[in-house]
Amino acid sequence: MKGEKGRSVEEKYTQWKSLVPVLYDWLANHNLVWPSLSCRSTDGSVPNTLVIANCEVVKPRVAAAEHISQFNEEARSPFVKKYKTIIHPGEVNRIRELPQNSKIVATHTDSPDVLIWDVEAQPNRHAVLGAADSRPDLILTGHQENAEFALAMCPTEPFVLSGGKDNLVVLWSIHDHISTLAKEQGPTKSPGSTSTSAKHASKGGGGNDNHVEGPSVEARGIYQGHDDTVEDVQFCPSR
Repeated sequence: MKGEKGRSVEEKYTQWKSLVPVLYDWLANHNLVWPSLSCRSTDGSVPNTLVIANCEVVKPRVAAAEHISQFNEEARSPFVKKYKTIIHPGEVNRIRELPQNSKIVATHTDSPDVLIWDVEAQPNRHAVLGAADSRPDLILTGHQENAEFALAMCPTEPFVLSGGKDNLVVLWSIHDHISTLAKEQGPTKSPGSTSTSAKHASKGGGGNDNHVEGPSVEARGIYQGHDDTVEDVQFCPSR
């Protein structure tokens, strides 16, 4: 039975690959060292990282259809160019982008806090064994236990929503803090590095004892009602 299921999946993948020229105007395949599902950890030989890259979307149909469908899964696309690495304190379980500012992202790790990063202002780091973690620009506090996966950004306002193992749904607004930090630091520095805002130390994720430090933001609202871990949250309407 397992072999039959395996063949079925492989056959479906082969069929999808053959239909790539029909389904898509253009395709760039870029193989990574580790899976990019935002929920995988390394073997400890390198730190957990956020990788920021630019993808050049070229004109459609730049290659013959047979070439597009016969891409190599192990290859790295020349159109995907990494330009910055952030060393994340613990494995990255979830990533969400702030719709009002694409440079601001939120991450969940194995801790009660949500980490906010200004990916443009954060310094580029080298992911080598023993390197210190990057410092988040903001730490959103309010959960009492680990909040690992449920994370959402509001499409119309700078609100962040999170759920965790404490059965709570927690809401934050980061607009005032982002504006204040931007005025204090200017456009070239990472707010998490020298801000005069209140500091917070959080136990880092990934099962280690590292502490994440940075300016903190308290919750605007904490909502109860769930009887078990909150595994997903969404804003409504979604657009």
